[in-house]
Amino acid sequence: MSSLSRRRLFTAAAGVAVAAAAPRMVFAQAMAPAGAFKLPALAYPYNALEPHIDAKTMEIHNTRHHQAFVTNLNNFAKDNPQIAEKPIADVLANLSALPDTIRTGVRNSMGGHANHTMFWEIMGPNGGKAGGEVLAAIDRDLGGMEKMTNDFNAAGGRVFGSGWVFVNVAKDGKLSMETRPNQDNPMMDGKLALFGNDVWEHAYYLNYQNRRPDYLKAWWNTVNWTKISERYAAAKAGKLAV
Repeated sequence: MSSLSRRRLFTAAAGVAVAAAAPRMVFAQAMAPAGAFKLPALAYPYNALEPHIDAKTMEIHNTRHHQAFVTNLNNFAKDNPQIAEKPIADVLANLSALPDTIRTGVRNSMGGHANHTMFWEIMGPNGGKAGGEVLAAIDRDLGGMEKMTNDFNAAGGRVFGSGWVFVNVAKDGKLSMETRPNQDNPMMDGKLALFGNDVWEHAYYLNYQNRRPDYLKAWWNTVNWTKISERYAAAKAGKLAV
């Protein structure tokens, strides 16, 4: 066989091999997990909460800390799709049903994802003042706005290390206050957070360093009471997801 014929035969064989492999490559790409968990888009720019929370802190907090929770959850879901197939509240309320190998990871990352999704939502510029049913509930259950904010700040200041301070809402609209360590979420005990503040150092350290009480006081200037009122109505209607 001439060298030209051998080259033609080799080229044809290579073409057949590529064509045969191509469908398998496309199929594998189509079957790859798309990522059931997503980082929610903020409704405002990173600098919208200045001077109370600086833009760099917001950017790092959102794109690195929250994104890490989302990435971890999607990695867990590749081999444990059940965590993406159920509502977050159901998974967090039944952590004992998860395999030992992922339970702690899901607890931390799904709790963090739920906490931060709520956190971004209940903040924003020009958040107004509490009113309507929310204010009535605060007066009834938490002793009024001044007492509630003072108790909330004090509770947040007492959190040892990292954690959150929450105002929870029951299905009947009753409010209560609690703190949680790390990224634990009230849904782990069948409760719902109406709003909450992140007292991990990454939420405030660039501006406030170790002055957590100053951060807690300033944070109230970022609260979006319109969103909190919407969450209150959703909770009473049984429609509040996180």
